[in-house]
Amino acid sequence: MSDQDTTDNFWTAFNSWAPQAELKPPLYRVYYNEQGYPLFLTNEDLPGNYIDIDRETFVDFPKYVRVVAGKLELLQVHHVSKLVPGESGTPCAPTDVSVVVSSEQQHVKWSLK
Repeated sequence: MSDQDTTDNFWTAFNSWAPQAELKPPLYRVYYNEQGYPLFLTNEDLPGNYIDIDRETFVDFPKYVRVVAGKLELLQVHHVSKLVPGESGTPCAPTDVSVVVSSEQQHVKWSLK
């Protein structure tokens, strides 16, 4: 094979090259169930109920959300308080936190955390 054959082969291949189709922007989707609760996040086009979201939401997806009318809605989360023993608080019987006693009696102090 001569240098000219190599050059001709190059130009034949170059001229027959077709540019690739334009790249589509990436998908960021949330698939959800009938009640609107998220099932999973994906970059794929799959069957089922979904909404498109932006990249920032996809990366930092909120934990407590629901899909309502095609939009993400943040759910209110109720935090639970609990009683903990400590140096300050309400004096209670040592064996029963539900019995409030005077501070002169033997007691354990409880407060909300």
